[in-house]
Amino acid sequence: MKTINRSIGMVALVATMILAVSCKDNKKEHDNSDGHHSEMNADDNQSKMNHDNNNNNDGHHDGESKEMAMNGNGASQVILNDYFNLKDALVSDDNAKAKELGATLAKSFGNLNVSNYTDAQKADLKDIIEDAVEHAEHISESDIDHQREHFKILSKDVTDMVAITGTENTLYQQFCPMYDGGSNWLSMSEEVRNPYYGSKMLKCGKVQKEIN
Repeated sequence: MKTINRSIGMVALVATMILAVSCKDNKKEHDNSDGHHSEMNADDNQSKMNHDNNNNNDGHHDGESKEMAMNGNGASQVILNDYFNLKDALVSDDNAKAKELGATLAKSFGNLNVSNYTDAQKADLKDIIEDAVEHAEHISESDIDHQREHFKILSKDVTDMVAITGTENTLYQQFCPMYDGGSNWLSMSEEVRNPYYGSKMLKCGKVQKEIN
């Protein structure tokens, strides 16, 4: 049995090393402009979303254009919409846009109505909201390196929220083994676009699981 456990451990270690090497190789590519910009341009052709009826956010949405707020799943869907916009700003190395979207996301979390959930869920959601607002506000005031540090924790908060509120869309939990000992984030696309390294290692990571 010990031999089997050792073999399984070795296989897992080798798999992790292969992924890490792949990520390092991606770094050498240093922003394949044709692939990167074609993705952004294709996404720009999707329908542009408003954060609300009074603000068109200058019509600018990089990456995943968010249909979620139009799907009618209330404030949690708006939060996801704002989270994905923030992720895309970090993927694009856009510090100014991430600041703006951090402030937007903090407000969206503050508007989350928890009254329709059980007492236990309400308690969990209140903790999530408090923590998420704090990190979103830090993102609204920080340089991009610190924004990415706060985004890691914010991603956990959003994932925990989705576990309670659910999602109308299939989401993909993705994982980068290189950033801060390993870091997760959520995406609406299976295709990896790394918010922790942006153009330096755009494709570093893998899909860990689907969330439905």
